[in-house]
Amino acid sequence: MSAKTLTCQVTEVEDLNPDVFGVTLQGRAEAMRHAPGQYLELGLDEQTWVPFSIASAERGDGRLELHIQHWPERDNSARLRELLQVANQLTIRLPGGDCVLDPDSQRPLLLVAAGTGFSQMKAIIEAVLEHQPEREISLWWAAREHRDLYLEPLACQWALEHDNIHFHAVTEMPLQEGMTSSERIHHHQGRIDQVLASANLSPQDYDVYLSGSPGMVYASIDALAPQGLDQTRLFSDVFAYAPR
Repeated sequence: MSAKTLTCQVTEVEDLNPDVFGVTLQGRAEAMRHAPGQYLELGLDEQTWVPFSIASAERGDGRLELHIQHWPERDNSARLRELLQVANQLTIRLPGGDCVLDPDSQRPLLLVAAGTGFSQMKAIIEAVLEHQPEREISLWWAAREHRDLYLEPLACQWALEHDNIHFHAVTEMPLQEGMTSSERIHHHQGRIDQVLASANLSPQDYDVYLSGSPGMVYASIDALAPQGLDQTRLFSDVFAYAPR
């Protein structure tokens, strides 16, 4: 699919937590097509395009979701928040990115995300549940503290409803009481690379997808490499814009 520029409608803006808001966009179904794991770019002006992972699998109805981290001190973030509050249309460019779900693979999935990197994994999981519902998924979602796991109830729901999905919540701050727990929902305290290093995952058996900052992605790779990571089944957008 080649990238195209189009105008779409903003149909919903909702706060997912105090720092992350969800945006629902609607456009022509044909023009909004994308593969699970791809991203789009929002146009703030003719020169400024800001990329965001698409947080929903292809539905065929021209509707898609974004999860946007709000950084008040960053000019582009403040401009985007203001634009979304006053505009009912946005100019976007999509699809972009080669870090997409391999529909021909039957290997279990190891999905590692930090912060709003969860949005990319959400799209991948939705596609797997639709087309490969028996495929094993191990989702590791890292954040500084529990409240930053802004859609934790959804991740827990996947694990509770599907025997083939395990969810690992990883927070650097101490864990809070009342967090959902089950045989397929696990909680870890520490930095994601440190937690992965001690997890004994046998990563050579997985297709591994990573979404986060370059530092987080490469630290996670370094943690998994001694455990047998298959570099040919390793995927991340970071490889395209921040090669090592």
